[in-house]
Amino acid sequence: MFENLTARLSNTFSRIRSKGLLKSSDLLDMAEDLKAALLDSDVALDVAEKFAAEISSVSESQLAEFNKSSNPATSIFNIIQAKLIEILGGEFRRINFAKKPPTVILLTGLQGAGKTSLAGKLANWLKAQGNTPLLVASDLQRPNAVDQLKVIGELAQVPVFAPEPGNGIGNPIKVAKEGIDFAKSKLHNIVIVDTAGRLGIDEELMAQAREIKNAINPDEVFYVVDAMVGQDAVRTAKAFDDGVGIDSIILTKLDGDARGGAALSISSALKKPIIFAATGEKISDFDIFYPDRMASRILGLGDIKTLAEQAKSVFDEDATKNLEDKFIKGEEFTLEDFLSQLETMKKMGSMSKLLGMLPGANSGAIKKQLEQFDDSELIKTQSIVQSMTPSERMDPKLLNGSRRARIAKGSGRQVSDVNNLVDRFTQAQKVMKQMRGGKLPNIPGNIPGIGAMPNMAPAPTFKNSPPKKKSRSGNPAKRALEERN
Repeated sequence: MFENLTARLSNTFSRIRSKGLLKSSDLLDMAEDLKAALLDSDVALDVAEKFAAEISSVSESQLAEFNKSSNPATSIFNIIQAKLIEILGGEFRRINFAKKPPTVILLTGLQGAGKTSLAGKLANWLKAQGNTPLLVASDLQRPNAVDQLKVIGELAQVPVFAPEPGNGIGNPIKVAKEGIDFAKSKLHNIVIVDTAGRLGIDEELMAQAREIKNAINPDEVFYVVDAMVGQDAVRTAKAFDDGVGIDSIILTKLDGDARGGAALSISSALKKPIIFAATGEKISDFDIFYPDRMASRILGLGDIKTLAEQAKSVFDEDATKNLEDKFIKGEEFTLEDFLSQLETMKKMGSMSKLLGMLPGANSGAIKKQLEQFDDSELIKTQSIVQSMTPSERMDPKLLNGSRRARIAKGSGRQVSDVNNLVDRFTQAQKVMKQMRGGKLPNIPGNIPGIGAMPNMAPAPTFKNSPPKKKSRSGNPAKRALEERN
């Protein structure tokens, strides 16, 4: 979403780094560039102006101190990073749980922001944290909103309280109150109340949201906003804050291709934190919003912390230890091991998204490679390996022509696909052996099951070159002396 902004900021930093010692005029020019980049990304005008003003207000004494370092641009970069984190809300915020359950969460926002889908994602995330959430269908206005919440509840395996059919039938305030009573009787520790929205702000919408809030006295009021709405985001958020009162913001569709200025504007303008973000269509594409990590992504530094957390959450410690033990003992890495790793990678989600968290992933060459990355390769490769017998997975040397034809037919692939996988797997085995022997491996540009990896050229090899022959002097007397020496 922030690719355009990241590219603009990267160009600005490159110009600053090339200058060496910095002057006040350099900071003024940089502040103007930053302001233009933010406005081009749909950041609100007052937020962009404040950001630029704080960058250009670096004093002469500070600048002189920066110029004493070997890289003055780094000090300016650190200031920009700190300001960007501040705009995004500073430190991340957790849910305020009620002292006496259930904790009641009220979702508000315009129609189309993705509140109902978000309700299911939030419930799924809370369930994974060991909670017992209940979804309450209080959006009785939008057609099929109740049915949609039921479907999402089934997907998340979270119960849904929906006594009314919706489609304009039923009292949403009554449903919300009864939902909390139901949660208490069934010992649910969290209640998520989905409410109606409108295509635009109107008093009827605000009045209904206020009445529900007053009736259930929620512990948290989350304002759900589409991250692609652009400049109108701040005005709408302020209207909800004034009319209903909100505690935190949840961003949806953060994986979209819009300019994303809403994410940089709302928190700063309302002085309200962004607590969660939805980053895709899957019910698992949802997590805590970390301002420092988002700032790091925007500045092109990647998000290694989130990448590590996602890996840790899906990796089986026993399986990983067994693989490490095999590596240490010198045992062969088999296709059975490889299949286990593929299944783990699938649990982590989209590989292109994960690789996009690496530093520099939004740069030109790597970005193009990531855009061409095919996540379906994992599924294709998995189907090929699963069509092999256990003995074939343990010893790929058994895979003669007839076996490969059988595997191709069983997996719905071509024999050439099976051949490519076996060839690449053999290369990977060689790499493992080289690493075990303490040698610098020649890493193949294609990894089994994934294909071409970004920026993975073969490792350089070094040869001992024969010493160069010294040139001989053209003077006979000097040449005779050289030969004697």
